[in-house]
Amino acid sequence: MKQIIRLTVKLILLSLLILGVAYLIEGVFDLQWIHESIKKIVSFFLVLTWLTGIFTHYLLSISKENSVNILLGAIGIRLLGSIGFVAVMLFLGQENLILFVINFFVVYLFYLLFDIYMLIANLRPNSR
Repeated sequence: MKQIIRLTVKLILLSLLILGVAYLIEGVFDLQWIHESIKKIVSFFLVLTWLTGIFTHYLLSISKENSVNILLGAIGIRLLGSIGFVAVMLFLGQENLILFVINFFVVYLFYLLFDIYMLIANLRPNSR
């Protein structure tokens, strides 16, 4: 339970950091690099990463032998969910599609880096 709370706090801090940087780019520096649906994108990744993190934690507590399959499955779920989100948002008629897709994949890469960092941080104590 302690790991889940730690994951939740770190995900919220990462999301606030990304939204803060987006606000700085858009509001303070007055650059037009941020799509108007950046809050939806960050919220989607916050929920998706949290759900896959909880699911992965639960499955790893059941079976540590299948850890590689579980982690690859979580990455696959995140990739398919991301493709589905982009498809739905494009179907609903987003304006400035190139900017939306670029913002989506930049945020995707930040959450992917977060996932890799959390994986390495959790594997380090187990390798000793």
